[in-house]
Amino acid sequence: MIYCGIDWAERTHDVALVDDSGRLLANRHITDDAVGYKILLDLLAEYGDTADNPIPVAIETSRGLLVAVLRTGKRQVFAINPMAAARYRDRHSVSRKKSDPGDALVLANILRTDMHAHRPLPQDSDLARALAVLARAQQDATWNRQQISNQLRSLLREYYPCALAAFEPWKNGLCRREAQELLRAAPTPARASRLTCKQLQAALKRAGRQRGIEAEAERLRDVFRADWAHQPPLVEDALGKQMLALLVQLQAACTAADNLSEAVEEAFPQHPDAEIILSFPGLGIQLGARVLAEIGDDHNRFADARGLKAYAGASPITRASGKKSSITRRWVKNDRLNHAGYLWAFSAITASPGAKTHYRRRRDEHGDWHAAAQRNLFNRMLGQLYHCLQHRKPFDEHTAFPVNLAAAA
Repeated sequence: MIYCGIDWAERTHDVALVDDSGRLLANRHITDDAVGYKILLDLLAEYGDTADNPIPVAIETSRGLLVAVLRTGKRQVFAINPMAAARYRDRHSVSRKKSDPGDALVLANILRTDMHAHRPLPQDSDLARALAVLARAQQDATWNRQQISNQLRSLLREYYPCALAAFEPWKNGLCRREAQELLRAAPTPARASRLTCKQLQAALKRAGRQRGIEAEAERLRDVFRADWAHQPPLVEDALGKQMLALLVQLQAACTAADNLSEAVEEAFPQHPDAEIILSFPGLGIQLGARVLAEIGDDHNRFADARGLKAYAGASPITRASGKKSSITRRWVKNDRLNHAGYLWAFSAITASPGAKTHYRRRRDEHGDWHAAAQRNLFNRMLGQLYHCLQHRKPFDEHTAFPVNLAAAA
């Protein structure tokens, strides 16, 4: 058996091959381009790499063109956590020396001695991997939009409180086109107080509003012309310029989030698992795509539902030593899937009578806090999702919560 370890970098990579006894068979320094990839594949073929019996590879990343080249065919690629690799390095040398060829050798030896303790990258389909890119990008864009919106809100509180009061009745507040159009037309409260009803109506029409324009324009005029505290004129103008710079960033973030949402809505229904995922209460297209992006469509990735629950951080962990024992939440987990699970459980409470009864029982009978009760509900529904995906069955409320439904009735 031959094992390969690759210490990757931005422009070059170091490769090491070892046999069952740990003897170094070959090492190479390759470039991060098509020529370097060909040298790597030729080196693996020289030492017995075939399509039916490929050489397993250990590397400290799960992304990039190099990983995409290695994942072709049946090859097992192991993404080793850099912190775990550093611990293995101490097994081979106590002098704390470090080099790129040495790290490649350490990675190869990890597979030689402990390949059974590490999980290879899942064999997801190309559609699932494409969905993962889109769903994660949409999630990042949503977080970025919220972050910039919070920055803009904080800035407006410093000099422009009437704007926050004017936009308060609107859903999504500063992310609405009407709010952004008005801030662009009047970046300071002094200029906002001079806007006429006709100018306000024109701004609302430019933002795409079609109903109740006249009444809304009068309401905005009254808010802007009310008695508010002001910064000195020069300071107010400077803050207005800063606000316009943040507004440009917010508009770009909103556009990016909307475009990525449309891409997810177009791609996700095409996946074979989409119908099963969408049958679960609380999961729509965006949230369902995030769940699929993190669990993938390789149904052999997790040995059982317990593995999936631990991966998502839904199941608790026990820490026992001597006479001390404690059960706590998991801190090492897939943060994206855990975040999606929190939203999933929150939505399921109102979408499913059984889920709501389960949540109330955890609060009332077990004394769980809100987050703990939601995590327990997420843990249960994740196990149900695993079962449905394995057996190709949609969610059924009566099967999922039979006792809860009887109690609710």
